[in-house]
Amino acid sequence: MSEIFRQDSDVSENSFPKKSLLKNLSGWLYSLWKFSRPHTIIGTSLSVVGLYLIAIAGFSNSTISASLTQLLGTWLACICGNIYIVGLNQLEDVEIDQINKPHLPVAAGEFSQRQAQVIVSITGIAALLLAWSLGPFLLGMVGISLAIGTAYSLPPIRLKRFPFWAAICIFTVRGAIVNLGLFLHFNWVLKGKEYIPEEVWTLTLFVLVFTLAIAIFKDIPDMEGDRQYNITTFTLQLGKQAVFNLSRWVLTVCYLGMSFSIVWLTQVNPVLVVSTHLVALGLMWWRSYQVDLQDKAAIASFYQFIWKLFFLEYLIFPATCLLT
Repeated sequence: MSEIFRQDSDVSENSFPKKSLLKNLSGWLYSLWKFSRPHTIIGTSLSVVGLYLIAIAGFSNSTISASLTQLLGTWLACICGNIYIVGLNQLEDVEIDQINKPHLPVAAGEFSQRQAQVIVSITGIAALLLAWSLGPFLLGMVGISLAIGTAYSLPPIRLKRFPFWAAICIFTVRGAIVNLGLFLHFNWVLKGKEYIPEEVWTLTLFVLVFTLAIAIFKDIPDMEGDRQYNITTFTLQLGKQAVFNLSRWVLTVCYLGMSFSIVWLTQVNPVLVVSTHLVALGLMWWRSYQVDLQDKAAIASFYQFIWKLFFLEYLIFPATCLLT
């Protein structure tokens, strides 16, 4: 009987290290997820899928199946590049994040500086190697994005110190480089051609202006840390209310412009284009009236809502191209 108890005790004791290991692994993966800034990962993923769907419109199932490997490789390259850019920013902003975003892994002490540096280095190299193996347009897109992301965060250039150049960095990468580069890559893979149709130019213009709204709005909840560390932003220069109103009107221009795009776009479903974008515009204004600019949590929540609208566009617009 005592032998049985000893055996049970041994099994129980041996299970503790396994449970502890799994707990540590899950905790580390969760920290990595936070480190990657999930809203940017979702945005990057949807942009890859959205541009792929626009590129394959009208293609046969066999061609689409053959290009799925390219889709997966492109997505991995872009995700690695995304982690490099946001991770480098966190490495350079530890003190600021301890005030503005104390939940982030480096600011919270979940990752050491050394661990974060390793993650950033590995993902940056992986992004370039994957892009190089898949095609010249993808390599160009990833390389330019990483270069701008580095200049945005890393001294001595550190463009994020200047509101104009910070905004230029964000909407240039998200708006122009990603959309045009991804479509050129997929079009080159599928057709061997190097042209960009009106639909992609229109989506790029929409995202370019939309990302401007994101770029100027994102600093509203971060006023305290930015002021303390002398990071000049439009919010500090113009005030919260002015930047909030400006962001709403920039988004309004985006949605009205896309609604009027049916005048020149022939390869989209016009009813779907107009109805979906007017509904999204109405939702944005309705949601904005619920924001208390004295409540940091409410501001941050609306900022995440803007990102959700951004995500939605990469589902709406490809659908209008596929359902013509």
